[in-house]
Amino acid sequence: MALAGTWQATNAQTTPKKVSDVTTPLHAMQPDYPTPYGTTKVEDVTKVLNRVHSYLDAATPARVVDKKTGKQVTDMKKLNENSAIEQGDFRLTSYEWGVTYAGMLLAGEATGDQRFTNYTTQRLSFLADLAPYYRKELQKNPKLETPMRQVLMPHALDDAGAVAAAMIKVTRANLVKSDLRPLINNYLDYISNKEFRLPDGTLARNRPLPNTIWLDDLFMSVPALAQMGKLTGEQRYYDDAVKQVVQFSERMFNKEKGLYMHGWVQGMDPHPQFHWARANGWAVMTLVELLDVLPQNHPGYQKVVDQLRAHVKGLAAYQAGEGFWHQLIDRNNSYLETSATAIYTYSIARAINRGWIDKQAYGPMVLLAWNAVATKVNDKGQVEGTCVGTGMAFDPAFYFYRPINVYAAHGYGPVLLAGAEIINLLKGNKYEINDSAVMFSSK
Repeated sequence: MALAGTWQATNAQTTPKKVSDVTTPLHAMQPDYPTPYGTTKVEDVTKVLNRVHSYLDAATPARVVDKKTGKQVTDMKKLNENSAIEQGDFRLTSYEWGVTYAGMLLAGEATGDQRFTNYTTQRLSFLADLAPYYRKELQKNPKLETPMRQVLMPHALDDAGAVAAAMIKVTRANLVKSDLRPLINNYLDYISNKEFRLPDGTLARNRPLPNTIWLDDLFMSVPALAQMGKLTGEQRYYDDAVKQVVQFSERMFNKEKGLYMHGWVQGMDPHPQFHWARANGWAVMTLVELLDVLPQNHPGYQKVVDQLRAHVKGLAAYQAGEGFWHQLIDRNNSYLETSATAIYTYSIARAINRGWIDKQAYGPMVLLAWNAVATKVNDKGQVEGTCVGTGMAFDPAFYFYRPINVYAAHGYGPVLLAGAEIINLLKGNKYEINDSAVMFSSK
């Protein structure tokens, strides 16, 4: 009897209490979220940005070295054939780094930490100070291999637009002593006068097929045109920027899905539509960057606002439960991708902060998106889960199996931009957990 009593007592202790709607408020049970939910704080966002800065500051030196001795060359007047830009993990002259420069600037504004701002000003000054020497060397030897070729002899919009936009932002803010204007003028001359265009003026390429429009090229041109309009006050830059948005959208925006196709080829019928995530990111960020400086009395202003709202609505419908978006947005068996998610986070948060879209509708999902992105910044400050550089294709396998890599430069600028704009969102708005869900106050 004693043994039986002991067994019954033990069994009574280990048998779980029955959980039912009668005994427990099931609606209040804590879900097992794969991404942190409802816990977005300024201090935590700042920690993520600090990790990224620490990594990039060490991984992207702005130095010239002597190839024979390995010693640093500090006097730009003493550059010679043995001089070389020290190689880091990423290229200081690439379009991806144009985005990174912009991200560092915004992070500096949002956090008040001058280290972020200095990252950009030091490196852009470095490029400007190198330019006179390499301009002469490229004139003597047009085949000279140097990263400065992209700066001084751009041959694609990738070479020009993103870095030019960052340089103009720095110039407008009077943050550098070096004269960036010759480089800016050179970039804008390429965009405005040298890049291939269709007969109606739409920026295009002749690869992979003749008369091809790449959605990516919206970002590789329009923000620079818009910033140049702001810098110079010349209407023609704004007009061209708006024209590109309208004419790209007429050809490439799927109004039913609220998404852009990645590429469009003149004369292709029927036209396959692949809604690649990062290209849609370049598009939505273009709209935000344009609206930031486009005068509200410009005849195209409302068209751009309407296009932004339509695109954000479309993107929001495809966000995965983890907070990310898929590599092919409307194909949820493709992988979840970091850089696009970060770009959407920045763009949607900025659109909320500027009053272009409703914060109650889009605030919760953009906090979820940031929380997802933050999980992809490792302890070293590297961004994981970013698709490598990607061309255009007309089959799903191409997009489904693009590699991801921490050295894919496309992830870093978007993460900095996203974190900075989320800080601005959190500082300017209040959210709470209401009936277990994230809700933004209307005030």
